[in-house]
Amino acid sequence: MRQKMTLLLLAGLLFVTPSFAAEHLRLATTTSTENSGLLAELLPPFEQANDCKVDVIAVGTGKAIKLGETGDVDVVLVHARSKEDAFVAAGFGIDRRDVMYNDFVILGPKADPAGVAGSKDAATAMKKIAAVKATFVSRGDDSGTHVREKQLWKAAGITPAGAWFLEAGRGMGEVITMATERQGYTLSDRGTWLAYKTKSDLKVAVEGDANMFNPYGVIMVNPAKHPHVKVDLAGKFMDFLTSKEGRTLITGYKRGGEQLFYVAD
Repeated sequence: MRQKMTLLLLAGLLFVTPSFAAEHLRLATTTSTENSGLLAELLPPFEQANDCKVDVIAVGTGKAIKLGETGDVDVVLVHARSKEDAFVAAGFGIDRRDVMYNDFVILGPKADPAGVAGSKDAATAMKKIAAVKATFVSRGDDSGTHVREKQLWKAAGITPAGAWFLEAGRGMGEVITMATERQGYTLSDRGTWLAYKTKSDLKVAVEGDANMFNPYGVIMVNPAKHPHVKVDLAGKFMDFLTSKEGRTLITGYKRGGEQLFYVAD
């Protein structure tokens, strides 16, 4: 009897093993792709088609790229072109592909103490915010949004410092919440803003500046640096993002009737 029970138990384990054997793809990406809800739209069809699980690490672009450099992930999906190009040039990433884009916007309170509402000049708006020392909440996390923010401060000729300037070190959704609570300004990607706007009374104060263009790219971690990288699955993921199916999911993803991302040409 004991022998029969043991055989039945082993048979049961063999039967359920395949459900635990699905291959895992490690993806480092930005908080904006997760906070916006886009990943929840994109990943299930890919996982189902490839019998796999995508393990997501959502951090700022700088941290996502660091995870790629150390080989802790197989692929990165980020939005800071200068950092992406440096990552590839240093031999840590291969086969970078354009995926999608949206834009950055400066959010602000209805009171608009800096008088920037309706402006299309982001650098001038930043200068006005600093001039009146209006509260500004910065990502402060080396994310793609933070990189763009620093570029705007530089263009404005401002080195932000003081009680009015808060470096959060947090993701985009949390920063929008902080700026809302403090009735301050912040820089956000439009996708996350559209996902969070019903939770905030901030308004888009500045938009339409060509310097606020926000492209996203996907890059495979170089298997020559890290041989454990799952090249086949990472390649399938990159193919999926840039395929007709992936592009249709990206362009079709909306919140409140508004499109959050546009596919790259």
